[in-house]
Amino acid sequence: MNRAELVEILASKNDLSKTAANAVLDTLIETIQTTVKKGDAVQLVGFGTFKSAKRAARTGKNPATGASLKIPAATVPKFVAGAKFKAVVDPEAAKRKAEKAGK
Repeated sequence: MNRAELVEILASKNDLSKTAANAVLDTLIETIQTTVKKGDAVQLVGFGTFKSAKRAARTGKNPATGASLKIPAATVPKFVAGAKFKAVVDPEAAKRKAEKAGK
């Protein structure tokens, strides 16, 4: 699915014009990006959490030459899927987890 298809679904399911649905999607994405950039997390219960994570500096290897190189530390975006989202994607794993928790 691409952005245009997502906007079309949002518009049809919520009785909005495509322009309004696109504006809502833009606002959602911009808000998530701004919040995560500040270092805060955006938690959507049942869907997941958007947050930033620090990646330490490390030594890597150039695959073409084999030479080692230094990779600098970085702050990267991270998404952790919520339990409901995981259960929708893989119902068998959710069932196994529920059975294990029940024991």
